[in-house]
Amino acid sequence: MLTPRFPLRAKLIVSFSIVIVVGVFLSTVVGIRLIGTTILRQAQDKVRLDLNSAREVYHEESEAIKTKIRLTANRFFVKDAISAKNFTGLLAELGKIREAEHLDILALTDSQGRIFVRAHNPGSHGDRPADEIVDWVLVHDEPVVATQIVSERDLANMGAEYAERARIALIPTPKSRPLGKTEERAGMFIKAAAPVFDYAGNIIGVLYGGNMLNRDFDIVDKVKNIVYMGEQYRNRDIGTATIFQDDARISTNVMDADGERAIGTRVSQEVYEQVVIKGVPWVGRAFVVNAWYMTAYEPIKNINGDIIGMLYVGMLEAPYVDLRNRVVLTFSGIAILSVILLSVIAYFTTSNVVKPVKALALATDKVAHGDMSHRVTIDTKDELGLLAGSFNQMIAALQEATEGYQTLTRTLEEKVEEKTEELQATQDYLIQSEKLASLGKLAAGIAHEINNPLTSILLNSHLMLEKAKGDSAIDDNLQLIIEETTRCSSIVRGLLEFARQTPPEKTPVDINHVIENTLLIMETQALVHKVKIEKYLAENLPQIMVDVSKIKQVFTNIVLNAMEAMSDGGVLKIVSQRSKDNRSIEVEFEDNGKGIPREHLRKIFDPFFSTKGTKGTGLGLSISYGIIQQHNGTIDVQSDVGRGTKMTVRLPLPEAGVDVKEDKNAREV
Repeated sequence: MLTPRFPLRAKLIVSFSIVIVVGVFLSTVVGIRLIGTTILRQAQDKVRLDLNSAREVYHEESEAIKTKIRLTANRFFVKDAISAKNFTGLLAELGKIREAEHLDILALTDSQGRIFVRAHNPGSHGDRPADEIVDWVLVHDEPVVATQIVSERDLANMGAEYAERARIALIPTPKSRPLGKTEERAGMFIKAAAPVFDYAGNIIGVLYGGNMLNRDFDIVDKVKNIVYMGEQYRNRDIGTATIFQDDARISTNVMDADGERAIGTRVSQEVYEQVVIKGVPWVGRAFVVNAWYMTAYEPIKNINGDIIGMLYVGMLEAPYVDLRNRVVLTFSGIAILSVILLSVIAYFTTSNVVKPVKALALATDKVAHGDMSHRVTIDTKDELGLLAGSFNQMIAALQEATEGYQTLTRTLEEKVEEKTEELQATQDYLIQSEKLASLGKLAAGIAHEINNPLTSILLNSHLMLEKAKGDSAIDDNLQLIIEETTRCSSIVRGLLEFARQTPPEKTPVDINHVIENTLLIMETQALVHKVKIEKYLAENLPQIMVDVSKIKQVFTNIVLNAMEAMSDGGVLKIVSQRSKDNRSIEVEFEDNGKGIPREHLRKIFDPFFSTKGTKGTGLGLSISYGIIQQHNGTIDVQSDVGRGTKMTVRLPLPEAGVDVKEDKNAREV
């Protein structure tokens, strides 16, 4: 019997040991580095997104101030007071507006920028402050909002309280840049201005106002509440936000060692140079007052594009560092346990493998010495090599046969599934067609059968009502019968219209004329529903072939539905235009009503589906849908609950080469 040069047990143990040690070592090192990097990168991505949210909050506050100033500037009393030089009455009104709109400052200048009145400091007027925002409005005649630095002198004209709020002692912090002053006396404002025009359209003044950011914590606290929702870690707020004037914190919820807001503390020189000097946002790790944070800074610019401050958000680094350390310790513990466990498994595995292999080796040795009942091919000089040769062919043959059976089975399953889907689709189509045909016949039969009795009931009810005048109880009951019978008649008419589906009588027409004539008969309905109709009809649209009366019916149904969706009034916007593919004309009806729930969107074109209770038949949109299909067009609906609904009707343009001659009668729709 031949003895293997390198025993299988030794080979397995050595191989397992090398694989285990090297694999666990590499996995641990790479895993720890990858986990640490991933956690910190996720923190950076999170704070970058938080900065976007903070920017949106800051922008919304600015736009809100701009809107307040613009609306106030357009009010009649401002124009009249300037024209009549009634500054006493104007001062009183502006004072009320300033308090109601929560503005720190509100003032009015003449067309040269001189102050008429200051609602925030009535005793100060007549001066001409250097104000680039007012100057911008005087040049461009448009409202504007921007962040602005106001000098100490201009703050004094505004009032002593603003000069006091702006006075902030500058507190050096680690790594902050050298500075030649110890106190900040200028103020930072979000300021908006809007022109005031007389009735001839000439600019006669500028109304401006805004809020001072120094020691005003509304914006930073709003950012913290929205983005971080008050989350804490070890009794400290995880998230913070700050507004910087130059490099000093003037509004912040970063706390100092005494638990007070860190007003006056300064940013590091490295951050200052990148954000304020170079104008490049900063995202990374930074020491903020008394702790390490994952931070994001971006510049705040004035109306001229000059950088005057920074917007900051930051998250405590401690939660992420602790998480990383816990993961690393857990990963290291698992790695050590894995080495121990795998070593034990390797030892027992080699023992279980080597024993049967040695037995097989003895059997093959007997074959080599003359026992021809056993045939084994030896390809290698170890026990595993003696075993491998005897099983390779068997496994290959078995695998080949198995794969053939599996391939055949998969092919059969795919074909069965494909045929099943085709049969199901055909069955669904046939069922739907049969249902629609049956519904049409049923609708026509019902309508014809009950139309005459309803007419008789309605006629006799009117006659009885004429004879029963003076008897209020009978009058009320007969009136109810008439109303309900009339409603039934409308349902019958809808059923007949739904069942008939008469072919359209198409004539060439300008779709804008159809829209205009439809709206002409809807003016009273619009007034009743307090709906304002805005039309945006494209000019020079080509004529299309449609049945004018049917298309008017479709437009009327859509407009009525839109008005009823705006129970408290609203705006209905109607747009006509070519489609993007130039194959059809699109007519959009967009309202700002209550909208349609998502679960109802698939049902709105179904017959008898209605959300109006007893007020609707549920046939209007079904009939409209059928009419548009007859015209080879489409009708789509988009809706958001609480925001409104947009319905788009598309009617095909004539194919190239088809001459559409104008029908003069068709234009008079």
